[in-house]
Parts: sequence; structure tokens; C-alpha cells
Amino acid sequence: MNRDPRAIVDEAPMSRLQIAAVAITVGLNALDGFDVLSISFAAPSIAAEWGIDRKVLGIVLSMELIGMAVGSVLLGGVADRIGRRRTILGCLVAMAIGMAMVTTAHDVTTLSVWRLLTGLGIGGMLAAINAAAAEFASVRRRNLALAIMVIGYPIGAVLGGLIAALLLKGGDWRAVFEFGAIVTACFIPLVWFFVPEPVQFLLARRPQGALEKVNRTLARFGHAPIDALPPVETGAARASVADILRPGLLGITLLVTLAYFAHIVSFYFILKWSPKIVVDLGYPPAQAAGVLVWANVGGAVGGAIFGLLAQRFALKPMTIVALILSTVMVALFGAAGVRSLGGLAALACISGLFTNSAVVGLYTIFARAFPAHVRATGTGFAIGIGRGGAALSPILAGVLFSAGLPLAGVAIALAAGSLIAAIALGALKLRFADEKAA
Repeated sequence: MNRDPRAIVDEAPMSRLQIAAVAITVGLNALDGFDVLSISFAAPSIAAEWGIDRKVLGIVLSMELIGMAVGSVLLGGVADRIGRRRTILGCLVAMAIGMAMVTTAHDVTTLSVWRLLTGLGIGGMLAAINAAAAEFASVRRRNLALAIMVIGYPIGAVLGGLIAALLLKGGDWRAVFEFGAIVTACFIPLVWFFVPEPVQFLLARRPQGALEKVNRTLARFGHAPIDALPPVETGAARASVADILRPGLLGITLLVTLAYFAHIVSFYFILKWSPKIVVDLGYPPAQAAGVLVWANVGGAVGGAIFGLLAQRFALKPMTIVALILSTVMVALFGAAGVRSLGGLAALACISGLFTNSAVVGLYTIFARAFPAHVRATGTGFAIGIGRGGAALSPILAGVLFSAGLPLAGVAIALAAGSLIAAIALGALKLRFADEKAA
């Protein structure tokens, strides 16, 4: 059989293993959601125990985000060179170590170092699983698979938040990280046994024994083997940041990176500061974690709805609408003057719905904007540079709070990021292979 294996995967119904592999990427993103937000769940207790003010706390909250930025850029390229599977496994090890060692920290410096290591693993994970989810899915189900993968993040935050609220009732914030380390380690055997290397990567990189590896993956997907590899595509051997900055991809790379950077400033304001804001209004840390859970409930619902709609409607206009509504809701979270716990939870939920819908749209654009040989590189670059917005968000909010700006002013300032993202995405000119226009 000489049919191109990429066409086989694209056109055939998804096998059980493909569905399982996509499901594992959802679980990995859920793990990312918990790992990233674990510091937010624990932040009020850490601040109280160590006497940290808002400005220092903002820096602590940003450390894993800085690691994510570096990890996405560096390890995204690694995933295009050594493979999605190996990169995911390596990142899981780094994340498990980072989460476990946080429990030994007794000062801000040590805590920051281990959160940085955790962030490096998370950043590489994001680039690798986004590419893997796209490559395991058929064309018909690709948008939905990517959307479901992305909403794993808020699902993980919701489940993690519920568990964190229970753990925090015991009074020790370290239990949150112990739980995260154990769950992270449990994913290593799942990836080892149920996540093969995608055929798109194998054909793009042509490692030693590529034909046998492709046939092994096809067999696990329930397909007949091929007799020979298809011809190498021009430029397919390159997999570097320089490649995505060449003419033809440069404009796409810059615009999607700007859009992601700006929107993430708004996105992480809600995720990183809402527990502290709620505590400062007089509520205990466990109830503050509950408000963050509702933000992620909204994110999960919004991502699911967006994924279903993306199978029927143009991707870019939907994402722009989500970004505009995100601008409005993030601003309202601080500017509406709501002080009741129920009202704050409702605003956080609706904000999460629109902010995460926009993230789903942006991640789907990443996976479809870059060719297979630089898919993880391009995704990692956009996420990595964009994560600068994630690192900037809590620091910027902390500086604005320390300067005396009220909550309403800080919320409006941070909400502007989503509006900038909508403008950048409006300037993006894309044509996808499986739809008329974006």
C-alpha cells in the first residue's frame, strides 16, 4: 500500500487509540491548569505565612509563567526535532520534580526557583500537546479535538480548585503541591503506553527507521501498512524559529503572537489575582479558591461551546467576537463594584467563559497556521512570547495596586489586552485548506 499515511489519518474515522491519545492531551492540559493555578490557590496562605506584600506576591505569581515562556520557545523546537512523545515525557518529569520540591521551600527565592522549573515543563508541554492533538485527529474532528484539548485547562483548574479548597481547610498550602506532584507522575505511564509518535512528525523529520515507525503507528490506529514513505516535501527538514520568521510565515507568526500576548494579559489577571482580590474583600482563602473555580467552570463551558460552533462557522470572526466580549467582562469584574461572593463568582464565571473561548480560538489558529515540520516550533514561539503577557499580567496588576489605583482602574487597564488582541487578529489574513476563509 502506497497511500500517504497523513491522508489516511486525515480522512479515516478516528480509532480508539487516536481518541485515547487526544483524551490524554486533554488530561495533560488539565494537569497544566492545576499546576499553573496551584500557586494562585495557595497564594493567600503563603502571603499570610511569610508576610509577603502584593508587589512581591505578584513576582512570585509570575515565576512559573516566565518558565512557561522560555519552555514554550525552547522546547517547542525540541518537540519538532526529537518528537512530541519524548518532549511530553521529559516535561512531565520536570513538572513532577518542580511541584514536589515546592513543598520544601521556606523562602521566596527557593519557591521561585521551583516554580520556574515547573513552568519550563508546562511551557514545553503546551507546544507539544497542541501539535499532537492536531496530528492525532482527523480533519473532520480537528477543530473539536483542539477545542476539547484546550478546555482541559479550565477543567483541571475546576477539579484542582475543588480539591485545593479541601486541602486548604487543613491549613497547609504545601498539600496542594504534594497533590499536584503525585497526579503529574501518574501521567508518565499513560503517555508511555498510549501516546505514539504522530505520523506527521515522523514524515516531516524522517528519523532512522521511519518507515517501520510509521507502520507501527498505523497498525495501532487499525490501518494497513505502507510500502514506502512519500516524497520529502521541500523545506520539510527545517524546524527552527528562523523558519517561522521567514517570508510567508513571518506575518502570521507576528500577528498571532501579538494577539496571544495581549489577550493573555487579560486572561491571567482573572486567574492570578481573583483569589487575592476576594480575600482582601474579607472572605477566607477557601471561598476565594471557590470564585476561581467558577472562573474555570465558565472557561470550560465557553471552550466547549466554541469548539462545537467552530465546526460550523468561520474561526477568525468567532475568535474576534470572543475577544471583544472578554474585554467587556474582565473590565466589569473590577469595575462593577460587586462585593458579594455570589456576584463575584458570577462575574468570574462569565469572564472565564469568554476569555477561554478566545484562547480556544487562538490555539486552533496556531495548530492550523503552521506546517507539520514547524507546528510545535510555531506554536511554542507564539505561546512562549505570548506567555510574556502571562508573566507581565500579575506583575503589572501588583504595580498598579501598589501605586494606589483602585480595583476598577486595574481591571479596565488589564482588560484592554483582549481588545488589542482583537485588533491584531482582525489584521491577520489567513486561508485554511479546509475552509473557504478565516
